[in-house]
Amino acid sequence: MYILKNAWISIKRNKGRNILIGIIILIIASACTITLAIKNTATYLINSYKSAYDKEVTISFDRTNMMKGFDPSQAEGRENAKEKFDNIASYTVNDIESFANSKYIESYYYTYSIGLNGNNIEKAEIESNNMPNGFGRGKENNMSNTDFTLTGYSSKDAMSEFINGTYTMSEITDNAWDVAFDGNYAFINEELASYNNLNLNDKIILQSEDGNTYEFEIIGIFKENEEETEAPLSMFSNSANKIITNASAITNITSNNENIKGTLYPTFIIDSYDSVEKLQEEFYKKGLDENYILQTNEELALSGVSSIKNISSFATTFLTLTLIIGGTVLLVINMINIRERKYEIGVLRTIGVSKLKLTMQFVSELVIVSLVALILGAGIGAISSKGISNSLLENEINSSNERTEEIGKNFGGENMKGGMLDRGGERGEMHGKGMPIIEAYDSIDAVVDIKVLLELLGIGLSLVLISSIASMISIQRFSPLTILKERS
Repeated sequence: MYILKNAWISIKRNKGRNILIGIIILIIASACTITLAIKNTATYLINSYKSAYDKEVTISFDRTNMMKGFDPSQAEGRENAKEKFDNIASYTVNDIESFANSKYIESYYYTYSIGLNGNNIEKAEIESNNMPNGFGRGKENNMSNTDFTLTGYSSKDAMSEFINGTYTMSEITDNAWDVAFDGNYAFINEELASYNNLNLNDKIILQSEDGNTYEFEIIGIFKENEEETEAPLSMFSNSANKIITNASAITNITSNNENIKGTLYPTFIIDSYDSVEKLQEEFYKKGLDENYILQTNEELALSGVSSIKNISSFATTFLTLTLIIGGTVLLVINMINIRERKYEIGVLRTIGVSKLKLTMQFVSELVIVSLVALILGAGIGAISSKGISNSLLENEINSSNERTEEIGKNFGGENMKGGMLDRGGERGEMHGKGMPIIEAYDSIDAVVDIKVLLELLGIGLSLVLISSIASMISIQRFSPLTILKERS
């Protein structure tokens, strides 16, 4: 108590010097608070971007393995490569369900496509004898032996064309998303609808090459948002003859007709990218052909955070420079302070005050001034940092909101809220892949949390101890008799 009382008396007696020290610590505290808040915001952004992307795994051809021993100059080598390619075992829906039954996989979805011909509808195609050499129709219009590509999605998560904006719903029935993934319901391209004079709730009949027919009810009409097709003189878009349904409908067709071969594109959501190698070995044990490999979206998930990491690195550099400069200034001021108070030290030592108590008094003075300055600096920094952090977030918030609304419109809904499709008060599940949920800070606590305050306190006390080194060393070295003798 004696030490604190003397420290307080000394602070009041030397107001000018202590105000100067307080101002320096106030500036350091404010700068540190803002810098730490920026780092806090950057961390929040990085985590938002990372969480926006599910950890996805897809199955792809291992082309490197396929090309081993392939000699294109030898006819025998080409034949062997063709035979090897033809003998690659395909996987089925049952295989996908078996693969998904793993402790490393959280969920999965897939796309299933087959080719069918029209029965009561015609393929969107215009024959022309005046087509210039080198030009043709859209790739989906002439690359299949069948008239239409019937694509089934297992869930909305699999409908990547709508999520990324390639397709947009132009018309949709009120109950479309209630029935879309169970039964023979379909979405068709608006060009195909116009070509065949089709509307919502009309029935279309598709036919396999062996004569089996399959009826679908139209519950939605979509358009392709394509500025320029690969065939500039084609009248129709690439997706004009693509008909969208659900994966269950495709499975029912293929399971009852062995002559129809489908193409599966599964996507697995895993718990960690570190488990990919173990998952791949597990897939091989479950029967996956070794000419397939697993690929992840890790590079894509990390691509959006590089600029944010630069902001965080800049904040760290600025914080380091602030502490070095601030610490140095405080050390110099304390050295000057000790020199000015040599006589006071000599008197106190002469009347019996120990070196330890004297050192503790000088440190206590600095701690009291520092604590007051730190509290004021933290308050100033906290008020300033909210605006600065929201300025950094502004573009990301606008982009996130625009992307949310855009995805909702692509699915024929009014908007997307919190990763949910919102239509007329009813909400259907929808995962916003690649769409970070970013919100503005509406309170100081959201930016300057307890972690920032504890870091600031640690920084302040560290600076106090470092700048007190001068007084500690000087007090231990000073001889009271020498000091008083020099004074006289």
